[in-house]
Amino acid sequence: MLTSELDYELPERLIAQKPASPRDSSRLMVVDAEEGSISHHTFRDLPESLLPGDALVVNETKVIPARLEAKRPGGGAVELLFLRELGGGGSWEALARPSKRMKPGMKLSANGTELEVGEMIGDGRWEIKGGDILATLHELGHMPLPPYIEANDEAEGLYQTLYARNPGSAAAPTAGFHFTEGVLDGVREAGAEVAEVTLHVGTGTFTPVRSEKLKEHRMHSEYYSVPEDTARVVEGANRVVGVGTTVARTLESRAASGKDEGESDIFIYPGYEWRVLDALVTNFHLPRSTLLALVMSFGGKELVREAYKEAVREEYRFYSFGDAMLVLNGGRRRGGSASGFLARDSEIRGRGR
Repeated sequence: MLTSELDYELPERLIAQKPASPRDSSRLMVVDAEEGSISHHTFRDLPESLLPGDALVVNETKVIPARLEAKRPGGGAVELLFLRELGGGGSWEALARPSKRMKPGMKLSANGTELEVGEMIGDGRWEIKGGDILATLHELGHMPLPPYIEANDEAEGLYQTLYARNPGSAAAPTAGFHFTEGVLDGVREAGAEVAEVTLHVGTGTFTPVRSEKLKEHRMHSEYYSVPEDTARVVEGANRVVGVGTTVARTLESRAASGKDEGESDIFIYPGYEWRVLDALVTNFHLPRSTLLALVMSFGGKELVREAYKEAVREEYRFYSFGDAMLVLNGGRRRGGSASGFLARDSEIRGRGR
C-alpha cells in the first residue's frame, strides 16, 4: 500500500478548534463494515449500538503538561516535548525543536531551572536531564496541543478525557473526548461492561508517515498496560469495542505478545490480521497518519474512504476536537483470528507463534 492512499482533501474550516459542548453533543457517524452502510447520529446515542455482553475498553492515560520552552546558551529558544522518563535518575526523552542546534552537554534554562542535554536518541529526540523534570513540567509546562489547534488556556483545559487517571501521555487519546458520565451510564445500562487499559501516547501515535510505501514506516514504541481484570473482561466479551486507536494497539499488542505490560511498536495497516477488536470508536484523522491506516485496516479501505468523503460533504468536524466515528463489524469480524487473549507469553511461544 502506498502512503499516498492515505491522502484526502479537507477544507481548513472543518478542523475543530474546541470540542463540542456538551461533549456528547458531537456528531457520530456509524459505519457498518459488514453491511457497507453509513448513518448519522449524535454521540450520546452510542449506547444504542451496544449489546449486553459487550466490553467497551477505554484508555485511562492522562496527558501531562509536556511542552516546555527553554533557552540555549546565548539566548536562542528551543521547544521541548517530553515523551517519557528514561529508567529513573531524572533523565527524560524529549523531542526538541530545532533539534540541529542541540549538542550533548549543552545547558538549557527554563525560567531559571537548569536542564542538561544528554545523548541524541534520534529523529529529533534527545535525553534531557535536570532533577525532578515532572515537577518542572507541572510548574512551567503547557499541554501539548497539536499544531493545528490554536494554543490558549481554554484549549489546554479541555485537552483531557473524563476518565484520565494515569499520568504519562504527550498527547491525548482523543476518541475519549466525547464521553460524559451520562454516556458511560448509558453504556452500562445497555448491558455492556466498561474496562480500562493504559497506553501513554508518544511519537509512535502522532508521527506522520513519510515513506513512499506504508510498510517502510517505523513505529516508535509506547508503554502500555492491561490490568488482569480487563483481560478477563475482554476474553469473556461477546464483542470488544475499543475507544480509540490507542486501545486498539494496546489490545492487539497484548494478544500478540501475551504480556500484560510492555512497549508497543505495533503498526497496523491494511492486510493486518486482527485478533481482538470487533468495533472501534475513533475520530477523523489526519492524512498520511498511522491512525488513518489503522482505521482503514479495521473497516476496509474503500468503505473508510467513502466515510471520509461523506464526512466532508456533511461538514463533520475533524481531528482531535472533532466529531466521532463508530465502525461496527470490523477488525476480527472481517476475517481476523481468535485472540486467546488470556494466554501468557510462555504459552504463546509454546504454540510456536
